This record gives sequence, C-alpha cells and structure tokens, in this order.
Amino acid sequence: MATILDVRSLRVALDGDPILADLSFSVEEGETLVILGPNGAGKTVLLKALLGLVEHEGVIEWRAGVKIGYVPQRVTLEKNTPITVADFFALKHVGAERAAEMLRQVNLVDPAILEKSIAKISSGQFQRVLIGWALVNDPEVLLFDEPTTGIDLGGQETIYSLLEKTKEARNLTILLVTHELEVVSGHADKALCLNKKTFCYGVPTSILTPERLQEIYGEPSRFFHHHHG
Repeated sequence: MATILDVRSLRVALDGDPILADLSFSVEEGETLVILGPNGAGKTVLLKALLGLVEHEGVIEWRAGVKIGYVPQRVTLEKNTPITVADFFALKHVGAERAAEMLRQVNLVDPAILEKSIAKISSGQFQRVLIGWALVNDPEVLLFDEPTTGIDLGGQETIYSLLEKTKEARNLTILLVTHELEVVSGHADKALCLNKKTFCYGVPTSILTPERLQEIYGEPSRFFHHHHG
C-alpha cells in the first residue's frame, strides 16, 4: 500500500498553550486509523491541523492531489434556522438530483427529506446528511470527528456500519476520532492514542493493553471486542 499521509514531529500550541507535542505517524491508502484519547487530548485539534485550519510546527505531508472530506463533531443550528437539506447541499453548488443521490448512499432514501428544515431532522439523520455532504466531491480520504456524538446507541451502530460500507464501496481512507474504545476492534487497522502526546501507535490488538489504556485515560479501561455482522 502507498502512504497517503505522513506526519512528523507535529507540534500545535493555541494561545501559547501546548496542545500536541512531537506527534509522528503515517496512514496508508485504504486504512482506517482510529484516533483515541480522553476529552481535551487534542484529537479535534489534530484533525484541524491536518486540514490546515490551525498553525503548527513539524511536517504534515499529504499525497499530492489527494481529495479530503471532513465531517465535524457537531454543527449547532437554531431550531428556526430557515435552511432545508436541499439548501445545505446548494452551499456546495449541488443540485437536488445530486443531493438526493448522495442521501441515498447514506440510506436516506425518502426524497421528501430534501425539503425538511435541517434544524428539525433527527440527530442521526443530520449525521447522515453531513456524511453525504462530505462525499459530494468524491474524496479519497474522510476525516470524522466523533461521528456518533449525541446519537443513541442504536444510531451509533448504524453510523459505524454505514462508514464501513461507504469505505468499502469507495475504497476510502478514513481517520476516525473517538473516545469509544468499543469501536476500535471492529473498524481500526491502526490506532493512534493521544493525550497531548503520542502514547501508542500501531495495530490495536498489540498496543491497547489495560496498562496502556490506564496510562492514557488515567483510570482502568476495558478494550471491548466489537463485532459487526
């Protein structure tokens, strides 16, 4: 496999506060890298650095010409925001037919959803809309920042299954931020464990020992083996 991302000695500070220190890892084409760590570990900042949204030191080297999609942790909308799902896709100059095609790919098959207010659909539906929106430009890499935040357990299962199917259908490389240990064995080719610095990086079954997880999270943690049918 060819390397699609190479990160070396990455350091990020915000307002003088060190967030990430001397972070190095690589991602191969077609891999799923799960980025683990407690709240405040720097996971979201890492994704923003990879997207060029925050200043950094060190090297972030994407394969030349690679197309990247991004699904943020949450998008806060007022209940009376006057924008429909169709309007949301139009922000990317995407017409209704193409938007409906993207929504079908994320299992939102009812075309009526295009006319619904984006602030009034369910959290699970909105997460699917965001994934469809990220797929519009046919990216080779998708970055997901805790895609199941605010979604109930049944919805979480569905979102992770959807990501797996989408990855296989499009031959995607995925970087997935989470603090949910139970998803790792079902989805990760590699894991990167953060708490402002690298605690571990590699194949999950080799690196995620109870002792290592306690070091990262500061309390005993279990590594759940999660199987998807």
